[in-house]
Amino acid sequence: MHERRIPEWLRHAPAPSVRGFAVLAGTEAIARGILISVFPLVMYGALQDAAVVSEVYFAIGLVSLIVGLLIPYLINFIPRRWIYTIGTLMFSAGALLATFQSPHTVIAGLALTTVATVTTFVCFNAYVLDYVAKVELGQLETSRLLYSGLGWTVGPAFGVYLYKWWAFAPFGIAAVAAIVMLLTFLAMRLGNGKLITKRTRPPANPFAFFNRFFAQPRLITGWLFAVIRSCGWWVYVVYLPIYAVQNGLSEQLGGVALSISNAALFLAPLMLRFMKSKSVRTAVRTGFAMSALLFVMAGLPHGIPLFAVVCLMAGSFFLILLDVSAGLPFLLAVKPSERTEMSAVYSSFRDVSGIVTPGVAWLVLLVAPISGVFVAGGAGLFFAWGLASKLHPRLGHARIVIEGMSRVPDTADNPVSPQSEMAVGRA
Repeated sequence: MHERRIPEWLRHAPAPSVRGFAVLAGTEAIARGILISVFPLVMYGALQDAAVVSEVYFAIGLVSLIVGLLIPYLINFIPRRWIYTIGTLMFSAGALLATFQSPHTVIAGLALTTVATVTTFVCFNAYVLDYVAKVELGQLETSRLLYSGLGWTVGPAFGVYLYKWWAFAPFGIAAVAAIVMLLTFLAMRLGNGKLITKRTRPPANPFAFFNRFFAQPRLITGWLFAVIRSCGWWVYVVYLPIYAVQNGLSEQLGGVALSISNAALFLAPLMLRFMKSKSVRTAVRTGFAMSALLFVMAGLPHGIPLFAVVCLMAGSFFLILLDVSAGLPFLLAVKPSERTEMSAVYSSFRDVSGIVTPGVAWLVLLVAPISGVFVAGGAGLFFAWGLASKLHPRLGHARIVIEGMSRVPDTADNPVSPQSEMAVGRA
């Protein structure tokens, strides 16, 4: 009798949708987007040396990488929902800590927000692989970028403007946005995700799943795409504002440039249409080739700082094309039984790029001006363009499965998901 009075949505939580995950990503974009252009300025202002800034980012990247890889191990002892909750609270605490503006508090705040980002990202990807069918991953990536467009478009420029008006403002907004992100997560009622097989005991080695990763070349290739794409964003986000300050341009230029570039997120549906009409391989190769060419042009000696800025902004448009397409080769190859572990591996791309980029930049700055970092970034993007030639030409095309035939098992060579009984899959 009493059950009849309980609303259906309380008794049985609705299955999370693509739109729900897109909304969650949108709230994260507000929290991160408003600080993404502020932190390089705060770091450079506190440390007064681009090389030292690179060293700090390098060290924080190492810590974040280790934490990200340990999360699948920690989930054996702490429920995934609590890991995600801790991540959002860490982000809020890190944003508030950075408001004190001393070198130590700024570094600690950056470390907390960086570790929080990778923590929530691992959990987010594991939830996506739990609840979103592989045939909908392309739609999810597009919706995620579209819902994130406002935060990534307005946030960088608005954050720098607020920082000049009142230093506390962007950090306070980011802290509040992280709390809203937590409330959105709780409202979605994702719990601890789906359980495929129950583990009888926790693994003795938290990095044991590396063997499965290295045994699958497609996963390695997809992960490298994510790393190199992220390196391109690191060069653009961190070193463009410093380049502008060193060349007598406005301190707000980096934030404004990033906001203008991120406006291309609203073109994500058109990019998805381009990818579907061609292939994932074509989209990935186009993105890497064009961004590489424009980054190299920005770093060549020409004596016109604004020309470098325009080239980098144009190159960032193709980085967004990679945001739409370059993550799919990895996600399409992940087995359902390895969701959490491979989500941790995939999420490490942000931390590895956070180690590689400042490390390479530190070496480049020993012998060249900061424009040399743009050339180094372009060289890495050219390498990924060559690597993308190994992708299957029909990757991302719909494949018709004849009814009545037994479904092909989910193996590394066949990414059809056993979690979906749909007749159409993505190759």
